[in-house]
Amino acid sequence: MSEGVVQSHVEIDDGALYRRICGLKDANIRIIEKIMEVRIIPRGNTLIVTAPRDRGEKAARLLHLMGDFLHEREKVYEFDEFDIKYLATTVAKGGSVDIDELNRLKILIPESGRTISPRTLNQARYITSIQKFPITLSIGPAGTGKTYLAVAVALQHLLNGRVERIILTRPAVEAGESLGFLPGDLIQKINPYLRPLYDALFDLVGFERTTKLIEKGSIEIAPLAYMRGRTLNRSFIILDEGQNTTSSQMKMFLTRLGTGSRIVISGDVTQIDIEKPKKSGLLNAMKVLRGIEEIAFVEFGKEDICRHPIVEKIVGAYDRHAKTE
Repeated sequence: MSEGVVQSHVEIDDGALYRRICGLKDANIRIIEKIMEVRIIPRGNTLIVTAPRDRGEKAARLLHLMGDFLHEREKVYEFDEFDIKYLATTVAKGGSVDIDELNRLKILIPESGRTISPRTLNQARYITSIQKFPITLSIGPAGTGKTYLAVAVALQHLLNGRVERIILTRPAVEAGESLGFLPGDLIQKINPYLRPLYDALFDLVGFERTTKLIEKGSIEIAPLAYMRGRTLNRSFIILDEGQNTTSSQMKMFLTRLGTGSRIVISGDVTQIDIEKPKKSGLLNAMKVLRGIEEIAFVEFGKEDICRHPIVEKIVGAYDRHAKTE
């Protein structure tokens, strides 16, 4: 054994738990080894960690952490590649992972029986902020769960009777926001621009339930221009694609907030489609509203992307390219 390299033993008495920690064909162990630069040998009910002391201690802590995490979950729950990558990266950097907080933040959707859990610490912080603050602004790349989690919390509030309706909106940039030149009625005009919001609803409560809630008026989906002049009481209001608002549109939207209501704004400041990107209402709001205690800001990074693993690499590649231009 090389100088400075030590061995530590992590014993897992529960055989089923041991197998879930290791993953299928020890896939989880291989990921941890690569990210944390350690050697882990499964032997019996013991995981033998070989590495320089600091890295070895962190890897052993991660294995214990994974055991605690799985112990609180259903026996059918398995870590996926993303879970392991995030946990290993966080612990390797010396960060703390509050497993209890992650477990407390499950979003139970009444009626459908769906339970949505945060996948990263930023997602957990995001859910906490939405529950705690009347206004939450979330900024980050695509695939970090900004819109999906907001819709999940909104449905939980609606179906538990905490609000009377959900209002989902986004600026229809491609249609010039006014939508006036397009043929057809309002629904035909706005559907293509609001489809991502429908997709989240369909996934969470199904097509039929979503349709009934819309017909009943419990869920309203409309372009941002249709918010003007309204006061929205006992409503859960979500503005998606907030980076494509102007400052005046953002101010108009924020001042719709009425009694018993909650606002969530999501956006990606690297994907601004308006003519003057520097005039983005989301960029402006991030500067202007920072000092207001009742408004929360949650910023996501590439490590929070929960889509196919290659998406994180794509985002990183574009970010690096943008810095060279």
